[in-house]
Amino acid sequence: MKGRSFIEILEILAAWFLAFLWILPLLYAFWAAFHASEHSIHFNLLAPLTLENFREALSQAPFLRYGFNTFVLVTMLLAAQLIVGTLAAYAFARFQFAGSNVAFALVLVQLMITPEILIVENYGTLANLGLVDTILGIGLPYMASAFGIFLLRQAFKSVPKELEEAARLEGCGLFGILMRVYVPLARPTYLAYGLVSISHHWNNFLWPLVITNSVETRPLTVGLGVFASPESGVDWSIISAATLLSVAPLLIAFLLFQRQFVQSFMYAGIK
Repeated sequence: MKGRSFIEILEILAAWFLAFLWILPLLYAFWAAFHASEHSIHFNLLAPLTLENFREALSQAPFLRYGFNTFVLVTMLLAAQLIVGTLAAYAFARFQFAGSNVAFALVLVQLMITPEILIVENYGTLANLGLVDTILGIGLPYMASAFGIFLLRQAFKSVPKELEEAARLEGCGLFGILMRVYVPLARPTYLAYGLVSISHHWNNFLWPLVITNSVETRPLTVGLGVFASPESGVDWSIISAATLLSVAPLLIAFLLFQRQFVQSFMYAGIK
């Protein structure tokens, strides 16, 4: 703390305090998941550890199936969003066509509209298409991401036009220029957006709850919500174990690649 002003010390202490409050529910989940029910609210450091809660959670609900559904969902969504976002961002960044500004403004309007407002209309459309209670039905309304298009457009606009002209001299067409010039230079932006997309759709709850009815299509969030409902009985140790099973992939990925995560977000800052 030497050389720091009083205000800076207060800011650091406040940051640590807020970080502790943010992580406190996760710490409790870890404690309860690895201890028997009678020790879940009594923090006895000598209490014995157990993995029985995880076995019970897996036996009472098909969390492996929920996890597979979630993996398929986020993978499908990310692939579709990257394809649509890349093509749309390339068009908005490098081509001038009639109505381009109006079209981009309409894309930005989507950022102002929360998806929950469109739940009824989306459900009706998917019902007409016969896609209710399907993984494709969960992901279809999110396959074109306004945020992804905007972020990639900003990244593409920062690429020097001289590189595009050099690629043209080498004989590259429009698609070749996109794949050999723009996409490689925007890799940090792709990584940053991919992390945001995966995290958001891994944790999305309301729309999957509305559109799914069966175990075969429910993602982890909905499966966990059904599992932890009061009608099923409340055992905080088992519920905590199920919660850790749901968030474990994201936690492991963050712990393994946290440096790359931070660097990608810093590099992909909106210019």
